Amino acid sequence: MIKKEEVQHIAKLSRIKLSQQELKRFQGDLSSILDYFNSLKEVDVSEIEPTFHPAEYFFGKSLGKMRKDKAESQPSEVVNKLIEAAPDKKKRHISVKAIF
Repeated sequence: MIKKEEVQHIAKLSRIKLSQQELKRFQGDLSSILDYFNSLKEVDVSEIEPTFHPAEYFFGKSLGKMRKDKAESQPSEVVNKLIEAAPDKKKRHISVKAIF
């Protein structure tokens, strides 16, 4: 079982204040999660094929034939209208509020 001090440390890192009741509950919850992961280690997977790339499921084997990801130039008329509609701009750059 995970120690109470470990739960307190995780809560501190997450910047969450927990009551004694919550500490006890999360101690049990986190222990259950870790126990589940430990039980997965016991499963014999030696006969199981490795999984494939998830995109193959959706795109099939044509995954390598997909178009290259590249920037496409917008017609200057559309870009100019978007920049003109911006409330705060400097030359051709739109100013936004700082998030930090």
